[in-house]
Formats: sequence, structure tokens, C-alpha cells
Amino acid sequence: MKTKVWAVTFCVLLATTNLKSQDTASLAKSAPKRQSKSSSRKSNNTFTLVGAGDIAGCANLSGAQATANLIDKISGTVFAAGDLAYEKGTYEEFENCYQPTWGRFKKRTKPAPGNHEYNGSDALGYFRYWGTQAGDPEKGYYSFELGSWHIIVLNTNCETKPLGGCGEGSPEEIWLREDLAAHPGCLLAFGHSALFSSGLSTKHSRHKELRPFWKDLYAAHADLILAGHEHSYERFAPQDPDGNADPTQGIRQITVGTGGRSHTFLGFAQDNSEVRNSDTFGVLKLTLSAGEFKWEFVPEAGKTFRDSGKGACHNAAGVRD
Repeated sequence: MKTKVWAVTFCVLLATTNLKSQDTASLAKSAPKRQSKSSSRKSNNTFTLVGAGDIAGCANLSGAQATANLIDKISGTVFAAGDLAYEKGTYEEFENCYQPTWGRFKKRTKPAPGNHEYNGSDALGYFRYWGTQAGDPEKGYYSFELGSWHIIVLNTNCETKPLGGCGEGSPEEIWLREDLAAHPGCLLAFGHSALFSSGLSTKHSRHKELRPFWKDLYAAHADLILAGHEHSYERFAPQDPDGNADPTQGIRQITVGTGGRSHTFLGFAQDNSEVRNSDTFGVLKLTLSAGEFKWEFVPEAGKTFRDSGKGACHNAAGVRD
């Protein structure tokens, strides 16, 4: 009898030991691997900048809501490249139209003013809504850092009296030169209007008054310029301020006036225009790392147009001449 009891007890103990071993092995297998210090460091040095221009039309908010739904799923800093609340950029339009859509990202947004923000005024509604986030109300231009990247926000409303123009020697152009000299790293700028565009109306789409800004940015080896104004998407190959292709030191311009207001047709492709689309709302997602950048156009739900690519920072070690 004692022998039988001992045998049963031994079997129970053996089974229990096996179960514990299996549980331990299962836990070990399912436990997430710890990130190495190098992979963690790489993650900490990578930043996301996502956004568009030409966003909330109060007559129909469906486009702005569609692009806001995209940003809901993308963490990082948001850029808003002008013409954010139509038609006149009043404080009420910001509260009633921009706030219910892109306003939920307000705390992480870096705005730039568009022509609809000014609309014959001093952009009072824009500066009231954004407060200090939009910079000095007399200027509307400022800069900030994202890791190793220096980001410049331009006020491209050159005709407004408080700004003093955009020509060489203007207050904004002097500030830009000084700001670039103080930040020699990877460089990106965004504003509302663009120097280059394949838009139908030359007067509306191509703003030659911005060439002095381009000259300063080109001399500083800037990498990217983002814009809106044309309600479409267009990506240019790297080029110099005169529109000559420059694959080694040129600036790549991407127009992303696709925030949701409306669509406008594009004309014949201008020199160095690589990709164009005029029927898709969406946002541009930039991944900025030490020495390189990636871009991805993310379309609204139900649309298939996409664009993506990558490039090296001109001022990164081993890239700049």
C-alpha cells in the first residue's frame, strides 16, 4: 500500500514539475525582446512632421474631416501650410470650421499664414486663434527644431504692409539669413505660396517674389521646401532658385495644398516637375532622421494616389561639398 501511495505521489510531482517548465518556456517565448540601446537611440533621433495646406472650407467640412482622420493615426508634429479657415480666416471661422477638424491637433501644430488669413486685413483672426504658436503678429515667421533638423516657417504674404516685403534686405529676408547662419544642420522650410508650380494660372501659382528666400535657403544647403496655395499635389526634383536641375545641392519643393478645401486643375508640367495629382485630398508625412529624410503622401480613405521617396540631408557629414 505504501508503495502505491509513493508511486502516485511521485507521478503528481513529476506532472506538476513538467507543467511549470512548460509555462516558463511559454512565457519566455512570448515575452517581448528588449530593445538594444542602439535601436532605442535611433528611434529617439527620428521625428515625424505631417500636414498640408488649404484645409477647412466652412461651406463643406468633409474634406478637412477626411484629412483630419488621417492625422488621427499619425503621431508627431503637424504643419499647417496656410489658408486654414475659409473664406476670410476670421476668428469665428477658425472656431467653427478649423477647430472641429484639424483643431484637435492644435497643441502639436506649427501654423503658417496664407492669403485667406490676411484677406485685406492683418490676419487678426489667425493670430488670435493661434496665439504665440504663430509667432510675432507683426511677422508671422519663426523657426523651431525637430531633432537634428531646423524647421523654418515662412510668411509668404509679401504684399502685406507689416511684413515689409520679401525682397533682399527686407526684414524677413534679413531674419532668414541670420537664422540660417545660426543653424547649419539639416534644413526644411514651409510656407503658403510657392516659387515653382504647374498651376493653370501663372499669377496665382508661381510667386517670383519668393526667389530671395530660395537664394538664402539654397546658399545654406536647405533640403526641402513645402507649400500649399494650389489645391493639388506636386513634387519637384531638386533644383536651384532659377529652376535649373541640381541633383546634388538643389532644394526639393513639394506642394501639398490637399488639406480638404477643394481641388484645382494643374496645367502643363513645368521643368523638373516629377509627380502631380489634382483630385485627391491627403497629407504629407515626413520622417526626419539624422542625415536623411523620407516623404510619403497619404491619401484620404477610398483614394489610391500615393507618392513616396527619400533623400539625404545636404549638411550631413559626407554629403555636403
